[in-house]
Amino acid sequence: MRQEHDALDNAALALSGALIALGTVVSGIVEILAGRPYGATPVELTNDAGTVVETLYPAVDPTLRTGLVIAGLLVLFVWGLYRIVDAPAERVGSAPADVGAD
Repeated sequence: MRQEHDALDNAALALSGALIALGTVVSGIVEILAGRPYGATPVELTNDAGTVVETLYPAVDPTLRTGLVIAGLLVLFVWGLYRIVDAPAERVGSAPADVGAD
């Protein structure tokens, strides 16, 4: 398998990293800046009688966050398949060459 990266490799790695970072880090910072609730589920605020007064929803939809991370992993998986298929045929499955001692 070749060790150097070309423009397609760099683009795939950058896109994958950007999607995963957007889905975790950036959306997490948005959640923190938006305030409570910090979890993925809505929080229901109740009064003393137990009736729901207000429902707080997360600032970034958890489905969107999950979708961004899965898209980043999918790009990384497709890039890995591309690297496997792009390997030279003579190198796949061959034993390493013997190197003589000096």
